[in-house]
Amino acid sequence: MKYPAAKMWFGLVVAFIVIALAEFLSAGTLNYWQGWLYLGVGVVSSVLLTLYIVKDPAFLERRTKFGPASEERPAQKVIVAFAGIPVIGAFIVPGLDRRFGWSSVPPWLSIFGDVLIMASIWMVYRVFKENSFGSATVEVDVDQKVISTGPYSVVRNPMYASAALYFVGLSLALGSYWGLIAAFLTILGLVWRLLDEERFLSEILPGYKEYCSKVRWHLIPGIF
Repeated sequence: MKYPAAKMWFGLVVAFIVIALAEFLSAGTLNYWQGWLYLGVGVVSSVLLTLYIVKDPAFLERRTKFGPASEERPAQKVIVAFAGIPVIGAFIVPGLDRRFGWSSVPPWLSIFGDVLIMASIWMVYRVFKENSFGSATVEVDVDQKVISTGPYSVVRNPMYASAALYFVGLSLALGSYWGLIAAFLTILGLVWRLLDEERFLSEILPGYKEYCSKVRWHLIPGIF
């Protein structure tokens, strides 16, 4: 698609259509209030975030390149391809859980899951606001510099931390404890990606090694 903004909006619409199909087809019913509530929260928060992204043409261009084919390094092509598998499962497993009654998540915990999703989107907004170099692929721009302020002063990979929180919240929001398995596997994929990305940035981006020596945690403060 020629225009990045149109590509971004089109991708968002397609993504939520696919998500809705994955949810309700796996659940085998439209009587799935957790699925509807998540869609509402997800669509509204994603639209608000996209409205922020499209304000910056250069940043928008970086965010519209994603997926294995867009990665320049072979290692990341493999990582993105395999790490994307549990992401699909994160939407299908809860639907199957709803259909077969594998687990029972109380309503208040499902609503809390939606709160976690909103918090994760807010975290993504904070990351984008602090770092306009944030690309959807692992690359280094000519004029790129190390960002060490805001969320980057807490963990090295706040964008991935936001994604981890999102997928934990997603499982709860969709009313499935079993979905946490897919969330855990998705987080392992994020860890695989960020470790390779950190090695790459340490070799290419001036000042990144020094930054890593100051900010100890990769993803979760006090844990990893």
